[in-house]
Order: sequence, then C-alpha cells, then structure tokens
Amino acid sequence: MNSKSCKYPVLLLAVAGLLGGCGGTNKSNASGVTNAPRVAVVKVTRQDLTSKLEIASEFQPFQEIDVYAKVSGYIKKLYVDWGTHVKQGQLLAVLEIPELQQQLAQDEAAVRRSEQDVERYREELGRAQSAYSVAHVSFTRLADVQKSRPELVAQQDIDVAQGKDLEASAAVSGAKDALAGAEQAAIASKAALEKDRAMFAYARMTAPFDGVVTQINAYTGALLPAGTGSGKSDSALCRLSQNDLLRLVIPIPERAVPDIHVGEDVSVNVSALKKTFTGKIVRFSDQIDSGTRTMHTEVNVPNPQFELVPGMYASVQLPLHTVGNVLTLPVQAVQSEGEGRGSVLAVNLSNQLERKDVSLGLQTANRVEIVSGLAENELVVYGEQGQYRLGERVEPKLVEPSEME
Repeated sequence: MNSKSCKYPVLLLAVAGLLGGCGGTNKSNASGVTNAPRVAVVKVTRQDLTSKLEIASEFQPFQEIDVYAKVSGYIKKLYVDWGTHVKQGQLLAVLEIPELQQQLAQDEAAVRRSEQDVERYREELGRAQSAYSVAHVSFTRLADVQKSRPELVAQQDIDVAQGKDLEASAAVSGAKDALAGAEQAAIASKAALEKDRAMFAYARMTAPFDGVVTQINAYTGALLPAGTGSGKSDSALCRLSQNDLLRLVIPIPERAVPDIHVGEDVSVNVSALKKTFTGKIVRFSDQIDSGTRTMHTEVNVPNPQFELVPGMYASVQLPLHTVGNVLTLPVQAVQSEGEGRGSVLAVNLSNQLERKDVSLGLQTANRVEIVSGLAENELVVYGEQGQYRLGERVEPKLVEPSEME
C-alpha cells in the first residue's frame, strides 16, 4: 500500500507540470504580435498607364535599287566600290562607247549640211522673189498702157508679160516650199544630234539619290548591257541603298488597328546595339490582309550616323490605350478572376488580412488599373497569396515591385 501511494503523487505532479507548461505557451503566443509572419505589401498608387504592343521586325533601306546602264558600253573608269557613300548626282562610272561617238560626228555633219541647205534655199527664194517683182511690174505697166492707149501695145506683148509674171510667181512658191523642206530637215538633224548627245551623256553613270553602294557587279573593262529589259541584277553596275533613313514593316494585328495613327512616335529597341531609337509611323495600307488578319504598317527610323544597318532586328513598341492618373497595382498583387474582375489580399488597420473584390481596367506588362474596390494608399499583399489565411494577423513590410523581381 505504501509503495503504491508513493507512485501516484509523482505521476500527478508530472502531469500537472506538463499541463502548466502548455497553458503558458498559448498565453505567450496570444498576447504578443512578435510571432506574426512578415508579409511583403505594396501601396495602391495613382499613375498614368499605357498599354503597348511589341512586335519584332527587320530594318530595310528606305529605298534600294540596282543601277543599270542606259546604253551599252565598256566601263572606262569606276569611281565606287563596296560600301562607298555617295551623294545624289555623284559620278559612279564612265562608259566607253566608240560607235556612239562616231554617230555624234555624223549627226554634227548632218546638222551643218542641213543649215547650209537652208541658207541656199533662202537665197534662191530671194532671187525668185526679185524675178517675180520685175515680171509683175512689167506686166502691170503694159496692162495699164493698153487700157489707156490700146494702139501702143500689141496683145502679144501683154500675153508674154503675163506669162512671165505667172512663171515668176510659181518659182517663188517653189522656192518657199524648198526652203520649208530644208528647215524641217535641219530640225530633224538637230533632233537626231540632241538625241545622240543625250544617249552619249548616259555614258556618265550618276547616283539617283544619296546612298551606300552595297554591291558591285562589274569592274573596269567590263561590258555593261543597256538596262532596257527585265534582266538579272548581275547585269547592273551596282546596288544602291538609302540607309540614312530606314523603314520597318510591321504587321499590325486586327485588334490593334483602331489604335494605330500616322505621325505617332514609337520606341524601337535594337538588341544588337543595346540602344533604343525613336521612330515614327508614316504609312499603312489601310486594309487588313485576309490571310494573316494583319495590316501592313511602316515605321521610319532616322539613321544619320549610320549606326543601324539594314537587316538588323528591332523590337517596336507601339502605344495603344492610355489612361491618366488612375489607381494602379502591380499585376503580381492581383488575382484575376475573369474579364475585368479580380481580388486582392488587403491589410486592414489591425494588420489583419481581408479579401477584397476589385474591378480591373487597363493592364500593362507590369501594372493593372484598379477601377473600384480599393482606395489610394491601401496596403495589398504582393506576390503569392495562397500561403496566407483570411483574418490572419501579419507584419506588413512595404516593398517596391522591382525589389521582388
């Protein structure tokens, strides 16, 4: 009996000690907030939001052509090579065309001969007009005498004088016709000379615009055919590209077409150069392609220092919708629940978590517009929300979204 009675008090004391220890721990946790989990939160702030459409494209020269010879000839002198920068009107090459030089000599001789013919026919016309004047005066005098004194002039003399008058008049008409023919021949010969001179001027090949020679197809001594047909590009002297102004061709999706306007500035990021340039929307087709459901749109990018090279890839950011001074949150702080709806975990004045439904507006890559459901400067949990319980007391820590990325 005594041994059993000694064991029970020891057991009771042990149980009482355990119960007392457990009750002390609960009390400590319930009274203090020091064990509340630390939570990253962000403030609801007002900002301007702009949604952007990012599309990759490839730089193209503003204009690019193959430079052909207008007349066939051998390259006598070449003034350009790969990569040569030229100005409009600058000499690219000079062609040697000996047969055209001979043709010019013949044309000049034909012009001189036709001018001499004109002078000769003018002199003949003068002589014919003089002869006609004498014959006409003689006939007129005899006719007047016959009217006043018929017995003094024989009818035969009158008839002879009249015949000479008519003959001289016909000679004048013939001389005039001959002179007109000679003048027309002179005009034709001069036109032929000017034509051949113009053709010979094509022996000097010049740049039609400011650009860069990106390809050479022929060198000194090579024969260049006249570029009058649809031949291959290797029959051209060179390829010329205007690179001080480049263009980007962008296929705009159908949904973004209403937001694209000519004259708007766009941001052009070139990863190869690690630089961002400013471009301008200059034109679009104003028609949606039925196969791709996109609209052909072009952006011009000035390139005065020739930093950009055609063929480089660029990322174009096109501004779409813009809203100003609206309540916003980082997208990581909002749980989307469908079109225009979402929810957040807000921290109230007692540092407890509560769920709030919000209406969403414009969303960008980083932030979303809060149309209703929250007020400015309210604190909202940033990041993963599934690890927290509604009503749970927390210790908020204000962070910047960039710190959590």
